[in-house]
Amino acid sequence: MLSCAYHALPATSSRVINLKPLKHLLSPPHPTTWHYVEHLIRTPTRRSFSSSMGSFSLSDVRLHYPSVRRDESVVDNYHGLPVPDPYRWLEDPDSEEVKEFVKKQVELTDSVLKKCETREKLHDKLTKFYDYPKYGAPFREGDKYFYFYNKGLQPQKVLYMQDSLDGEAEVLLDPNELSEDGTVALSTYAVSEDAKYLAYALSESGSDWVTIKVMRIEDKKVEPDTLSWVKFSGISWTSDSKGFFYSRYPAPKEGENLDAGTETNANLDHQLYYHFLGTDQSEDILCWKNPDNPQYTLGASVTEDGKFVLLYIHEGCDPVNKFYYCDLSTLLSGIKGCKENKCLPFIKLVDNFEAMYYPIANDDTVFTFLTNKNAPKNKLVRVDLKEPNTWTEVIPQSENDVLDSAVAVNKSQLVVSYMSDCKHVLQLRDLKSGALLHNLPLSIGSIDSISARRKDSLFFIYFTSFLTPGTIYQCNLESAVPDLKIFRESAVPGFNPTEFHVSQVFVASKDGTKIPMFVVAKKDIVLDGSNPCLLYGYGGFNASYTPYFSLSRTVLMRHLGLVFCLANIRGGGEYGEEWHKGGSLAKKQNCFDDFISCGEYLISSGYTQSKKLAIEGGSNGGTLVGACSNQRPDLFGCVLAHVGVMDMLRFHKFTIGHAWTSDYGCSDKEEEFQWLIKYSPLHNVRRPWEQSNDPSRQYPPTLLLTADHDDRVVPLHTLKLLATMQYVLCTSLENSPQTNPILGRIDCKAGHGSGRPTQKVIDEWADAYSFMAKVINATWID
Repeated sequence: MLSCAYHALPATSSRVINLKPLKHLLSPPHPTTWHYVEHLIRTPTRRSFSSSMGSFSLSDVRLHYPSVRRDESVVDNYHGLPVPDPYRWLEDPDSEEVKEFVKKQVELTDSVLKKCETREKLHDKLTKFYDYPKYGAPFREGDKYFYFYNKGLQPQKVLYMQDSLDGEAEVLLDPNELSEDGTVALSTYAVSEDAKYLAYALSESGSDWVTIKVMRIEDKKVEPDTLSWVKFSGISWTSDSKGFFYSRYPAPKEGENLDAGTETNANLDHQLYYHFLGTDQSEDILCWKNPDNPQYTLGASVTEDGKFVLLYIHEGCDPVNKFYYCDLSTLLSGIKGCKENKCLPFIKLVDNFEAMYYPIANDDTVFTFLTNKNAPKNKLVRVDLKEPNTWTEVIPQSENDVLDSAVAVNKSQLVVSYMSDCKHVLQLRDLKSGALLHNLPLSIGSIDSISARRKDSLFFIYFTSFLTPGTIYQCNLESAVPDLKIFRESAVPGFNPTEFHVSQVFVASKDGTKIPMFVVAKKDIVLDGSNPCLLYGYGGFNASYTPYFSLSRTVLMRHLGLVFCLANIRGGGEYGEEWHKGGSLAKKQNCFDDFISCGEYLISSGYTQSKKLAIEGGSNGGTLVGACSNQRPDLFGCVLAHVGVMDMLRFHKFTIGHAWTSDYGCSDKEEEFQWLIKYSPLHNVRRPWEQSNDPSRQYPPTLLLTADHDDRVVPLHTLKLLATMQYVLCTSLENSPQTNPILGRIDCKAGHGSGRPTQKVIDEWADAYSFMAKVINATWID
């Protein structure tokens, strides 16, 4: 997910703490949807793959690509270097010419996908396997429990409530009733402390823009309150249930694109507001703004004791933030009295961007924080707001493991999650001293979320792994020894985890750094280089990828004999902030070297061969596979690039792209331009047959995927790269050696990935993976 506006914000879902660090920032967000040895490879010759079933290869027939206009007059000057941008016109989503370009590309791609024999089989099998009950962890507010549930193939998950854990459940909010095609999704939500109101944000067609509504829980009546132009916002109720804090942008000016989700304008002037129930949005209280720093993003949360509202300010996507607070009890006229003063009287506890400060708990003015200040693997610290210069250490930084999260429970205890070699370890600790009380035994995998309140002795853990669809644990702390047991367990019909094996290897990258990689495959796999293989990576924005269940990849392993590999390359947060910084800014090339080394390892170790090695990534991971395809087109047999950032010189000009300069840099600065121009996927498409003097060398079959309402990584990135690759490789030479297809899949009424209805998810899986199966010659196994 590339906007990082939620970094240090407590989760909005009424004490449900999501421990996966926003895979949705620049990567596909839904966990069921997506989610190394020096040069020892055998270089392939020509990629012409005949199917064992006798069907023709896609590279046997030269495609007729649409004729696309190039405007050679568009040339930018970057610090004295002229850089052409002949497809600048593809940046205008409202242009009829752009719409025609998209139409022709869709027609071409559909004509090719129809020739992929496994497409219907995959679609049928994915639909069958996906039709199983999916539960979310329960969370509590007032005297009620709430949880999400999808019976199987419903487009969107449904919010249920019940008076007790074994009481009768009833539907509270069903987003599936809000649109005929399931493209209206529940994005953000919060239940008031007394469980009388639900504030919820709805997204249309996958856009980051949301509209906040309010429901009275007792009779499920939707109130007239409607809040618009909300983006990158939490919802946090005050303890009196009179209203809530949220963040928004100014409404568009007259003449600007009002089709939320298709615009490309930069998101600027994020502001914090308070909304009183029963009032018009025009009456909302402006609580904070940063007119001198329009690129800042803001968020707020109310402490569990209701006394303080906390303000978080970010300038980019780095795990750093300013931290302010306001004692609500000192407002003599309440929040309404601040309307004339324009903003709440926040006190600045941390007024720089040196580190991350994430509040865990407070006892009146004494706050406990998770921070990376002088601790790249994170630690817990404590400060009394009355003595802001005196900080004490509660849990020191671990030597090897990353302190991933801490949640206050049972009044005086903490549930602490560590990330150890990309796997989660859970502990119970004393809140005051930080002392270890108990290890909470879980198998190897990931803690996706913890649902807890400090005042409760009962909490819930959502656990997943490569071979575990989803297990919800219930932990009771009333006795001296934690009582941990399974509350709910998901089961996929026809899926037998004992058929598969998971291993973790550590591969030497180009500079010798050991890169962890998970390998998931059937137990009877033979390492003779014949296996189809899918290598997935992300490597950016401090996002960590731990083991998670993927229904689509399970189907691929079962029915295509595929080996699935997850590379935990630098740029992520798997080993803390040093690992993150080792793959960002001037060191971004390390990400590509790490990923390429993983591919080489899979070949040299006998898992696969180049023509059967597919690579996949989404968002920042789309950038990753785009850059690696440019740098080593000989190494891969297929490239699947989802919603990637492809124009590294102009990304900061569109929607929330300016926030990503903390990880990438910005072409406006000469030094950073020099980093970006070297790997920008759009600017490094080369003819491999010319560079290698090998007339048979070409780019691997490539499918670039985007969506018309992606206002995170706007579609222009994919469209410009698609036009560039087709021109440079396929159409600019009369007899180009490039016969491997270069295609684009452009979805409608969909965005960066979040909120996509089930049917669209399955459709995309079937299209992308049948294309992959075709070009790497993977045979269907019943």
